[in-house]
Amino acid sequence: MRVQVSKWGNSTALRLPKSVVDELGLTSGSEVELTMVGQEVRLRPVRKIPVYRIEDLVAEAKRLGADNAPPLEDWAAVEAPWPSKDTPQ
Repeated sequence: MRVQVSKWGNSTALRLPKSVVDELGLTSGSEVELTMVGQEVRLRPVRKIPVYRIEDLVAEAKRLGADNAPPLEDWAAVEAPWPSKDTPQ
C-alpha cells in the first residue's frame, strides 16, 4: 500500500488509510511507536495498561452491592500443587 508524504505545518506527515487505522484499533490521539529497521520504518500501536486506584475499585464494589460479589473460594479445600516429603520421586 502506498501513501504520500505531505507537509503539515513545520513537520512532514503521513496519512494512514482507514483500513490500517481500523486494523490497528487506532483513534485520533492514539500513540504509536516508530522503529527504524535499516531503511524501513515500522509502526506499532502503544497499548496502555489501565491504572486502577483502590478508591475507584472500592467505590465500584459498593455501587454494585453485596449481591453481585463473586463467590468465595475455600482455599483449605485446594490440594497443594507440590509433592509432600513422604511422596517418593
